[in-house]
Amino acid sequence: MHIEMGFPRILLEAEVSNLSRPSSGHQYFTLKDDKAQVRCALFRSAGSRSDVTLENGMRVLARGRISLYEPRGDFQLIVDHVQEAGEGELLRQFEELKNRLESEGLFAPGRKRPLPPYPRKIALITSPGGAAVRDLLHVLGRRWPLCRVRLYPVVVQGAAAAAEIRAAIRAANRHGWAEVLIVGRGGGSLEDLAAFNDEALARDVSASTMPVVSAVGHETDFTICDFVADLRAPTPSAAAELTTPDQAVVREAFGRLQRLAARRTADRLQRDTQRLDHLAHRLQQRHPATRLGEQSKELERLKITLFRAMKQHLESRQSRLEGGSHRLAAHRPDRQLAALAQRIAALSRSLERLARNSLRSREEKLRDLARTLNAVSPLDVIGRGYAVLTQRDSGVVVSSVKQVASGERVDAQLSDGKLRCIVE
Repeated sequence: MHIEMGFPRILLEAEVSNLSRPSSGHQYFTLKDDKAQVRCALFRSAGSRSDVTLENGMRVLARGRISLYEPRGDFQLIVDHVQEAGEGELLRQFEELKNRLESEGLFAPGRKRPLPPYPRKIALITSPGGAAVRDLLHVLGRRWPLCRVRLYPVVVQGAAAAAEIRAAIRAANRHGWAEVLIVGRGGGSLEDLAAFNDEALARDVSASTMPVVSAVGHETDFTICDFVADLRAPTPSAAAELTTPDQAVVREAFGRLQRLAARRTADRLQRDTQRLDHLAHRLQQRHPATRLGEQSKELERLKITLFRAMKQHLESRQSRLEGGSHRLAAHRPDRQLAALAQRIAALSRSLERLARNSLRSREEKLRDLARTLNAVSPLDVIGRGYAVLTQRDSGVVVSSVKQVASGERVDAQLSDGKLRCIVE
């Protein structure tokens, strides 16, 4: 059963009676006045946060929730905060203001602004002589020394405290120097913390243009400023930790990113180098000078092959002539020998003439091939005053005006150098 969920938290002022403290550390008692009474339970965890030692006959102000004790079917008050009745009026005013501002939406999570992850400038609104400012500066200097701090000194207790804190908040917003604002002080009684329960102060915190961190009191202390602020810190030291990153963690993360960036840069450089080598090799293979050199070598090879074939042909004919001469000499036919000698001489002349003509024809063919090769050579074209245009960034040969735009940078390759040009 969860019938107690339908009851709101209540605030009750009455007299303590029937106080019991078992070994569990819990406290059980009755709150009564001249008209009614109610059983109460103050559990050990809640009692440890209270500075009040309950006694029978003590008049107290208790805050808690209604609960049903099912074994007996009795309703009781589960107390989460108790104090002497002297502060009762302040607590009533606190609860009344808290409920009213909450109904206006000043505590809504949707209006809470995130804090900057790496603040460079932080404004502090606190007492310059208190322990809170020393704790704040110590933790900020340890965790995030890159951050600059500006102190707006105020009194944090007394009749003038709320007005000074409000003026400091407005001044910090007017200056616009800081990225986040910390308002704080050490712990104290409800009366000591009264300045931070001021309605006008709460509305100034809500209207701040920069995120506000409230660090008022100890972990168990709650003020109206805590509820309105963008972030509540249980202590001033905790506010410094919640507002700044840990430099050791940031350095470790930065080191990991640096190593990752270096590794990726090296990989990219290696890939680009390999690609550049590949492109350079392809360019070298396609260069006109390289192709002309290869064709010149092929012509030289053909020339050598031609001369070798002609030499073998002449040697073969000479060998056949020598064989015939030997056969003629062996038979000694004088007349035939003379006739054959004449014929051999004529054949020899004819052969020489044929050889010369064949050699001349092949030489002319070689010269024609060389002239044809030179005619189609880009270097020959360039030598006559023409140029080869390439796009500067990509190295692509420009063959049409549609490939370039006005203002684009191109390179013009001439026979004796390169010109860098801009298209108009």
